[in-house]
Amino acid sequence: MEYLKKILRFAGPYKKYAYLNIFFNVLYALFSAISFIALIPMLDVLFDTTKKVSEEPVLDGIGDLKDYMREWLGYYVSQQTGDDPSKALLVVIVLILILFFFKNLFGYLANYFITFLRNGILKDIRNAMYAKITALPISFYSEKKKGDVIARITSDVLEVQNSFLSILELIIREPLTIIFTIGMMLLISPELTVFVFIFIPVSGFLISRIGKSLKKRSDRVQKEQGNILSIVEETLGGLRVIKAFNAEGQFYQWFDDSTRRFFKFSNSVTHRQNLASPTSEFLGIAVIGVILWFGGRMVLLDESLDGSEFIAYMGLAYGILTPAKAISKASYSVKRGNAAAERILEVLETTNEIADSPTALEKDDFTHSITFENVSFKYDQEYVIDELNITIPKGKTVALVGQSGSGKSTIANLVTRFYDVNKGGIRIDGTDLRDMTQASLRSLMGLVTQDSILFNDSVRNNIAMGKPEASKEEIKEALQIANAWEFVKELPQGLDTNIGDSGNKLSGGQKQRLSIARAVLKNPPIMVLDEATSALDTESERLVQDALENMMKNRTSIVIAHRLSTIQNADEIIVMHKGKVVEQGKHLELIAQNGTYKKLVTMQSFD
Repeated sequence: MEYLKKILRFAGPYKKYAYLNIFFNVLYALFSAISFIALIPMLDVLFDTTKKVSEEPVLDGIGDLKDYMREWLGYYVSQQTGDDPSKALLVVIVLILILFFFKNLFGYLANYFITFLRNGILKDIRNAMYAKITALPISFYSEKKKGDVIARITSDVLEVQNSFLSILELIIREPLTIIFTIGMMLLISPELTVFVFIFIPVSGFLISRIGKSLKKRSDRVQKEQGNILSIVEETLGGLRVIKAFNAEGQFYQWFDDSTRRFFKFSNSVTHRQNLASPTSEFLGIAVIGVILWFGGRMVLLDESLDGSEFIAYMGLAYGILTPAKAISKASYSVKRGNAAAERILEVLETTNEIADSPTALEKDDFTHSITFENVSFKYDQEYVIDELNITIPKGKTVALVGQSGSGKSTIANLVTRFYDVNKGGIRIDGTDLRDMTQASLRSLMGLVTQDSILFNDSVRNNIAMGKPEASKEEIKEALQIANAWEFVKELPQGLDTNIGDSGNKLSGGQKQRLSIARAVLKNPPIMVLDEATSALDTESERLVQDALENMMKNRTSIVIAHRLSTIQNADEIIVMHKGKVVEQGKHLELIAQNGTYKKLVTMQSFD
C-alpha cells in the first residue's frame, strides 16, 4: 500500500470527485441492502402470511427494530391495499422496483464521478513523468534503455490505472455494501450470522495464500515489456544498418527470446489472477451451503425463523459474494499495480543531479568571456578532461581539435551543462554555470551537432523551435543565412512541408542546414558547433561551411572540428590530447611549430 499512497498524492486536484463518489457509494451500499429486505413483504404476500396491522407500530427500542420494521411494512401494505392480495403484491413489487432503481442510479453516479478522478490522476502522472524525463540529465539515459523509459510512461502508467485506480471504486462501495448487508443479516437472525462468520476467516486465508508471489511475477512482466520496447526502438533507429549487415535474423531472435519470456511470465501472472475469482466464488458458495443447512434447520425444526425471512437472508448472503469477489480480485490488482507503480516512482523520485539551485541567477546577456578554470571531468573512472584552462573572449571563434577521445565533444557537453564538472568551474562573465538557471544559460547558446536532430514536423516548426513566435520573414532570413532557402522553397508545401521522421525526407546536407537555420533564428550570442560538417560529402560540406561562417559573424563560437580544413580561419585553435591542451595558436603558427597540429593536418591531407 506504500506505493498506492504515493500515487494517490496526485488525487489532490480531484478531491471533490472523490467525495461525490463516496457519497453516492454510501447510498448505493445502503439501497443494495434495503432492496433485499424489501423482498420479505413480497414473499409474505405470496405465501399469504402478511399480518394485517391496523394501527401504526411504535419502536420501543433498538432490540425491537426487526419486529418494528416488519409490522410497519404490514401496516403500510394494509393501508394501501386493504384485503386485496393482488393489489398488495403490486404495491410491494413497485416498492422493490423503486429501491432497485435508486440503487443502480446511485451506482452509476458513483462511477460517473470516479471516472474524473481516475483519468485525472492518469493524466497528471503521465505529465509528471514526461516533465521528469525531460528534466533529468543526459547521463541518466546512458544507463537506461529508451524502450524501458517508454514502457514506464505508457504501459506501466496504464497498469496503475487498471489496477491501483480501479480499486478506488471498491474501497468505499464494496466494504460498505458488505457492512450494510451484514447489518441487515444481523437484524434478521443474529444467531445465523454469527455462525456464518466462523467460516469467513478460513476463506480469507485461502485467498491470500494464492496472491503472495503475484507482485514479484508482475514485476518481471513489466521489465520484460520494457525490454521488448527497447528492442523495437533500437531496431527502428538502426534499420539501415540491420539490413545492410543482414542482421534481421539476429534481431528477430532477440525479439523472439524476449516475447517468449513475456509469454511465460504473463501466463504465470494471469493464471494466478484468474484463480482468484473461482476460488472466492467456490468458497462463497460453500458458505451459502452451510447457511442452507443451518438456516434450514432453524426454519423447519426450530421454527425460530420465518421462511420469507430465510429466503431474504439467503439473498443477502449471496449478495455479499459479489463485493467479496471484487475485493479479492482488487487485492491481486494491487500486487500487479505495485510492480508498475514502483517502476514509475523510480523515475519520478530520481534525484536530478543537474538541477537549478534555489539561488540560481537569471543571466540574460553575455558581455566578456567564457573561462574554463582547472576543469576536470570523468564519465566513469578515468578523467577525460584533466585540469583544463581555456579563455574564450567575446566575439572570437575558438576551434578545438584533436584525435577521437581527446575530450573535444565533452567540452560541448560541459559548456551547455548537459553534465557538471567534477573539479574546477566554467564561468561566463565570471559567473559559474552552476550559479545560473539552466534555461537562462541555454538561452545564451545555439547548438549544432554532428547528428542533425530534426522532428517529424514541418520545416517551419523545426526551425522555430527556439523562437515559436517567429514570423515567416524571420524564418526565411534564417534559412537564407544557412544556405537552405533555395531547397526549402522548392519543397511541395514550402515551409509547411513535413520532413518525416528525423528529417529523413531530406539529404544529410539539407538536414544540417536546417539545424543551422534553427540556431540562427534563435540568434544567441554564443554558438557551439560540435563537428557540424564531419558527416557530409564535399559539396554539402562547402554549402554548410559557408552557412556556418555566415552564422558565426559577430558571435562567440566554440567550434569542435574533425575536418581541419573548416577551422583554418579561427581566431584561435586549441589542440587537445587525452583531455589536456598540448598546443594553442592560429593555423599558421601551429603549422610552424611542427607539432601535433601539423601531424593532424598532414594526415588529413592524404585522406
